[in-house]
Amino acid sequence: NIISSNQIPLVQSSSVLYKLLFPSFHFSSSDVHTEAVQAALAKHKERKMAVPMPSKRRSLVVQTSMDAYTPPDTSSGSEEEGGQGEGTPTSSQGSVSMEHWISRAIHQGSTTSSSSSSTQSGGSGAAGRLADVLAQTHVGKSGNSPSPSSASTYIPQPVTLTLPAISRVSAKIQQLVNTLKQPRRPPLREFFVDDFEELLEVQQPDPNQPRPEGAQMVAIRGEPLGVVTNWPPSLEAALQRWGTISPKAPCLTTMDTNGKPLYVLTYGKLWSRSIKVAYNILHKLGTKQEPMVRPGDRVALVFPNNDPAAFMVAFYGCLLAEVVPVPIEVPLTRKDAGSQQIGFLLGSCGVTVALTSDACHKGLPKGPTGEIPQFKGWPKLLWFVTESKHLSKPPRDWFPHIKDANNDTAYIEYKTCKDGSVLGVTVTRIALLTHCQALTQSCGYTEAEIIVNVLDFKKDVGLWHGILTSVMNMMHVISIPYSLMKVNPLSWIQKVCQYKAKVACVKSRDMHWALVAHRDQRDINLSSLRMLVVADGSNPWSISSCDAFLNVFQSKGLRPEVICPCASSAEALTVAIRRPTDDSNQPPGRGVLSMQGLSYGVIRVDSEERLSVLTVQDVGTVMPGALMCVVKPEGVPQLCRTDEIGELCVCSIATGMSYYGLSGMTKNTFEVCVLSDSGAPISEYPFTRTGLLGFIGPGGLVFVSGKMDGLMVVSGRRHNADDIVATALAVEPMKFVYRGRIAVFSVTVLHDERIVVVAEQRPDSTEEDSFQWMSRVLQAIDSIHNVGVFCLALVPANTLPKTPLGGIHLSETKQLFLEGSLHPCNVLMCPHTCVTNLPKPRQKQPEIGPASVMVGNLVSGKRIAQASGRDLGQIEDNDQARKVCFLFLSEVLQWRAQTTPDHVLFTLLSSKGAVLSSLTCLQLHKRAEKIAAMLMERGHLQDGDHVALVYPPGIDLIAAFYGCLYAGCVPITVRPPHPQNIATTLPTVKMIVEVSRSACVMTSQVISKLLKSKEASAAVDVRAWPPVLDTDDLPKKKPPQLYKPSNPDTLAYLDFSVSTTGMLAGVKMSHTATSAFCRSIKLQCELYPSREVAICLDPYCGLGFVLWCLCSVYSGHQSILIPPSELEVNPALWLLAVSQFRVRDTFCSYSVMELCTKGLGLQTESLKSRGLDLSRVRTCVVVAEERPRIALTQSFSKLFKDLGLHPRAVSTSFGCRVNLAICLQGTSGPDPTTVYVDMRALRHDRVRLVERGSPHSLPLMESGKILPGVRIIIANPETKGPLGDSHLGEIWVHCAHNGSGYFTVYGDEALQSDHFNSRLSFGDTQTVWARTGYLGFLRRTELTDASGERHDALYVVGALDEAMELRGMRYHPIDIETSVIRTHKSIMECAVFPWTNLLVVVVELEGSEQEALDLVPLVTNAVLEEHYLIVGVVVVVDIGVIPINSRGEKQRMHLRDGFLADQLDPIYVAYNM
Repeated sequence: NIISSNQIPLVQSSSVLYKLLFPSFHFSSSDVHTEAVQAALAKHKERKMAVPMPSKRRSLVVQTSMDAYTPPDTSSGSEEEGGQGEGTPTSSQGSVSMEHWISRAIHQGSTTSSSSSSTQSGGSGAAGRLADVLAQTHVGKSGNSPSPSSASTYIPQPVTLTLPAISRVSAKIQQLVNTLKQPRRPPLREFFVDDFEELLEVQQPDPNQPRPEGAQMVAIRGEPLGVVTNWPPSLEAALQRWGTISPKAPCLTTMDTNGKPLYVLTYGKLWSRSIKVAYNILHKLGTKQEPMVRPGDRVALVFPNNDPAAFMVAFYGCLLAEVVPVPIEVPLTRKDAGSQQIGFLLGSCGVTVALTSDACHKGLPKGPTGEIPQFKGWPKLLWFVTESKHLSKPPRDWFPHIKDANNDTAYIEYKTCKDGSVLGVTVTRIALLTHCQALTQSCGYTEAEIIVNVLDFKKDVGLWHGILTSVMNMMHVISIPYSLMKVNPLSWIQKVCQYKAKVACVKSRDMHWALVAHRDQRDINLSSLRMLVVADGSNPWSISSCDAFLNVFQSKGLRPEVICPCASSAEALTVAIRRPTDDSNQPPGRGVLSMQGLSYGVIRVDSEERLSVLTVQDVGTVMPGALMCVVKPEGVPQLCRTDEIGELCVCSIATGMSYYGLSGMTKNTFEVCVLSDSGAPISEYPFTRTGLLGFIGPGGLVFVSGKMDGLMVVSGRRHNADDIVATALAVEPMKFVYRGRIAVFSVTVLHDERIVVVAEQRPDSTEEDSFQWMSRVLQAIDSIHNVGVFCLALVPANTLPKTPLGGIHLSETKQLFLEGSLHPCNVLMCPHTCVTNLPKPRQKQPEIGPASVMVGNLVSGKRIAQASGRDLGQIEDNDQARKVCFLFLSEVLQWRAQTTPDHVLFTLLSSKGAVLSSLTCLQLHKRAEKIAAMLMERGHLQDGDHVALVYPPGIDLIAAFYGCLYAGCVPITVRPPHPQNIATTLPTVKMIVEVSRSACVMTSQVISKLLKSKEASAAVDVRAWPPVLDTDDLPKKKPPQLYKPSNPDTLAYLDFSVSTTGMLAGVKMSHTATSAFCRSIKLQCELYPSREVAICLDPYCGLGFVLWCLCSVYSGHQSILIPPSELEVNPALWLLAVSQFRVRDTFCSYSVMELCTKGLGLQTESLKSRGLDLSRVRTCVVVAEERPRIALTQSFSKLFKDLGLHPRAVSTSFGCRVNLAICLQGTSGPDPTTVYVDMRALRHDRVRLVERGSPHSLPLMESGKILPGVRIIIANPETKGPLGDSHLGEIWVHCAHNGSGYFTVYGDEALQSDHFNSRLSFGDTQTVWARTGYLGFLRRTELTDASGERHDALYVVGALDEAMELRGMRYHPIDIETSVIRTHKSIMECAVFPWTNLLVVVVELEGSEQEALDLVPLVTNAVLEEHYLIVGVVVVVDIGVIPINSRGEKQRMHLRDGFLADQLDPIYVAYNM
């Protein structure tokens, strides 16, 4: 089924299948693509999308002047990405399109200003746009960067000034919500099960998608390779021939940066110098016995782009010496973007010698002693300079051995892959020669022809035409260096005229910039050209460059048939090239293909509308002597149908042989066995994959529609990166982003590829402009390609990593994006529109009654989740104090003052670790008596009056507390205001004093002055304070008699605190509860008078207060008190005290633990030398009202393990408002256990244990052992029914030390009865429970506790108030925050909260503000991947903005209020679309 060239099959051209258009050449319309984009945007305009513009701090707005900017031509020189951009106004189109622009701008003024949510202050929108457009005309005309005077001076006023303060953020959020409500793509039907209950949607093929209908294609054969009698048997033989018979003939002319000829290399010189190089490589490196380089070894060629002559001599020297040259780029710095990968290639090729030129050698970076350092990732190299003056003359009898071309490797060409890795393609000597012959035949090269080469001569088309084929035919090459093109883009055209060159090799970017720089020069005459090779003719945008170029230069003698696009690849060398014809009547092939069809890999001529079409030009026919077919891009290499897009494959002698050293990849690429439908191979010879996507059209014309490397498969449809670039550039061409400065790639998020567009913005663009441009690019890509862009990022001019020839280094850019070091200045994320495969939102099941749940649990063998601590009644207590049964703490203190008057109860430490003061039983009793006397005398208080105690942590607080008990008053401990921060801390004090209805305030002299100071009066009304008593000067006498409470259920004290949701609540603690609480802790921790306990907690509420003030009096042990604020001065204070006092039990808070972990991380050695020893500690308990922070406790244990701390000693406790301590790890009993639960099951309120390290696993640590006398049950918070073991539910607690209710001013009894007196709706309906407001679960473990029973562990998951209902599932903020903090090293802290169904993520940035925008994509990706949630708003703020309460818990609701009231002063706010 192989067909010879003269019977090329004509494809069945049914009208649907193939209507390849051959338009005649008249260029009335500008580029099709640009028109399509403009039309698409106009359609969008009718739908008016209001996208909220991100808010940005002023310091972040990049202000660069146009002077500092390098003109575009430098950046145009993209090697892979080529010259891009569509419809740049050339001089002839300029006038037409400008009017079109201006009229568009005026019509559009009204809509643009509304779409960016800012009313423009300063001129109407239209006028501003007009100014921009007029500035744009200068740019269009001048080509190089405009002078500052021509740049537009219109700068929109900062957006924020126009809206009232409160509505700013909320207005934007409202706008975002409205936009997101707009209809989206139809939802997808099917699902695949992702491991467990979460179902991710899987893209189902669209039933209406186009399918290929043609017959199976037939492989196409090129014309036979003619055997010309005088063709040399090898390339070296050709060089020898020309070097000896016409040594004076010019071979290569090089240019300097002014365009003056620098040097002419003749064939004689090339021949003699190459021999010299060959001799020196083989004989002058190493020793005679051990030469460094032998025939067949690889050597690197490192030559700059402006020195083709030295390169050519070295290359041919290698061929003559039979060593294999590996041409590479000059490494610019030690850590150049791509050079590390090149180093790996050199290492794998076993390169030990690098040939280079004198100038290049001098320019390489040098070490201190003058030697060239080893570049990162490179092998150790000997640098060898090939200039003749440095080389020895070969002896007269030495002569290189010139053989016929064989299968030895001739050279290795490097190729950069999509992921940035570098491969070496080996080309054999026979392939090299055959390729030169095929090019000579198809291009019709003849002796002494002059050819102008602009391309890189080290690889690809530039090497094949300008170094190899030219020598075979004794042609004269005029080489134009890239540096000259930067200065003068017209230089190549001038050289064609000057030398009357017959052939020129260029890329489409060179044509583009020549057009931009062209100013009707008189003396240009291109009639000598018979062939203009367009090296990147396979690029989808080369067609517009070719058309525009012909349009302008046809009048200068350029003939249409001269333009010859070609397609090539590193693996298959030249794949196809259009032949130069003398016949101008045969127009080239054009295909106008439907983008929709292309995305399904099918060729359809677009019939409905000309909006989403791709116009492609042919790249000529198959090479002489080659066979070409098209195979399916995925799976088995099977022939495509005639109307199907596939990968072009070539079978020919003239292709690469292998990837050096990589046999597996070589097999897949160079040894492809192509199969027909029947499964039979179509040829006995293997094919080589070209990496190009395309099809073969009528007449055997080859069309390329894209590259395999640029292919992005999004939800089952294929998109080409190049096409998306073209669309982005067609949005206001040249105005915003230069050609060649835009990168498109895909990243995998949530099991699908997502498109990312990164571009450098012009330095003169305003925030408003860039945002406008971004939203329009999104709309254009959506309309034309029917695909959403996941992220669009703009970076400042000239900041993207470049390839050696100035193009964008794609894989490096992608790497920077993924690791968060791209530093964009604008980002727009659109996860809402792109991510269509999220699991379905969970539908709440119609509630099953609690009874059925119970029965269901019993049937399935699940235990009802309940547990209890030891029973208080049964425990024998030998302490003398228990013989007299005290119900009141005041009586215990009096009894201790009588029986052990000198026993020290409290010791307070200073920040230096010295004892500041201490109290014995008797001293405390005496001091309390005096305070009671003072309350009665000066305060005239009655029994049961409330007294606010405003003291710093210390002994005064304790004395004042017992003073109140002695006087029959109810104490309330209040944290004193912070002297440096009165404005925010004093109102809380005032609020507690008022809400608790305190009759007087007791405090120290210093604080009493502070409460009435000038600063205080600015924050609160100081006249409204109740009487303030300072206890620094106490009366000498004691009260007539001490108050003895009659009823143990009366109030002992009020416990006030602010919950994490920002609610201030006071809990009533009765005398019974207080005593029971102390007894429970005494038993759990085995506390006796002989014990010492170190306490580093805030003594104002919860367990912290009980341990600081009450437990010592009850149990008689000594408490060593360490105020946490002192640790800010001396972080080691707490641990040094624990070690110095040989303490066995210590209590701290998370903030203390964090301070030690962060502050002492590097000091463990010095602490060890100071004698710090923690080996005696048996319990170190973190007092908390939240899920245990497992990462912190583990890093603390790990850090202080060397100082003797036993990891099992560290544990946590759990308490809440209704019961200040439910769990507390005691001295006996099993170690706290850790389980791993499936985070996705938790969202459905299910508990499923998984192995450590399994995906989506979440470690949870047991919150300590359940205290004696405490019973726990897990209940459904909605139905109040009991739950089974495997369910997450609310923790309910029944115990003697529960609080007896909320103390509320307004008597809001409903709230109280629910929280403190709840009953189950089914099962045990008699017991009265208190609801903790926390979600958790119970697990029966394999461990046994002291009583021999199996141990029940309680795991706390999070607060019910804080849990977020999103997409029907329950999320805990801490889980999302943990994921976010892990994404980037600069995120110090994070808090999340919901707002109208949107998830808002606030991150604190440590580092420069420039990194703020890097965080937006990373945060969005992480939350999508790990939690299947789309982040609505990302707010980047300074360190310390997220409010944290005294217990170290985040106050997320405060943060939310601050955000909505616009009080956070964020660095950046991104609204994700």
